[in-house]
Amino acid sequence: MDKAASSWAASSWAASSWAASGWAASGWVNGFIGVLIFSGSLPATRVAVMDFDPVFVTVARAASAGILGLALLLLFRQKRPERRDLFPLAIVALGVVVGFPLLTALALKHITSAHSIIFVGLLPLATAIFGVVRGGDRPKPAFWLFSCLGSALVAGFAVTQGLSVSPLGDILMLAAIIVCGLGYAEGAALSRKLGGWQVISWALVLSLPVMLALTFITMPPSLESAGRGAWIGLAYVSLFSMLIGFVFWYRGLAQGGIAAVGQLQLLQPFFGLGLAAALLHEQVSPAMIAVTAAVVLCVVGAKRYAK
Repeated sequence: MDKAASSWAASSWAASSWAASGWAASGWVNGFIGVLIFSGSLPATRVAVMDFDPVFVTVARAASAGILGLALLLLFRQKRPERRDLFPLAIVALGVVVGFPLLTALALKHITSAHSIIFVGLLPLATAIFGVVRGGDRPKPAFWLFSCLGSALVAGFAVTQGLSVSPLGDILMLAAIIVCGLGYAEGAALSRKLGGWQVISWALVLSLPVMLALTFITMPPSLESAGRGAWIGLAYVSLFSMLIGFVFWYRGLAQGGIAAVGQLQLLQPFFGLGLAAALLHEQVSPAMIAVTAAVVLCVVGAKRYAK
């Protein structure tokens, strides 16, 4: 190989490495924005279910976001998914459009949003596991050590602080974490083919007929009895939690890796607890803050050994 060819090869390798690094960095930025948006979901849901039935909140947020998703797909003339994409889209819909919103809304009838947010710390581990099974991720062994440690901190805190308060609420939250982890991993894998906002939009459209019908069936007799806070909470989970957040989140997972970027969810309790304290005036104990700080260190370790 002559000198010119060697120089070209070296330049090409450097360019590809830089592009890959930039792509991964962009994934972490998009993922972080998604986590920030999702951090308001549980406090907003808590406010909404104070005046609305949990089932109505679930189907109304999905129906509203589904109409917006359909409008976006038509506006940008997106090609319909292939037949083989329908099953993954159905999993996304069952996991993040129906499963997680419904289970968390039911749980928040029994526990505070501050308590429920602690369980979100288990979501990165669930996402990573399903990312290996469905997305083909292969993190290093040290990644699993930090991921499991962060999840154990969160689970241990929940056991010592809240199981005596409402076992049903905790069981519902655990079930919500499992189905959400599956929906995140499945959606992220499909985003590499369809695009982030297209995946959540198609999943919303797929469930729209049922969600729209159930919205009218479960609608309370009088909407005037609901306070302004409940309407604001419903609007937030419909627009941001159900659609805009996923635009950034799925793109981030697809760019930076499902297992790797998924660890950013360990930061979600930190932001969520702050919102619960500031907006809902719920008590945030020093123990909650200490656990969250330890979890942040686990995120740093997991990021380092993600690939």
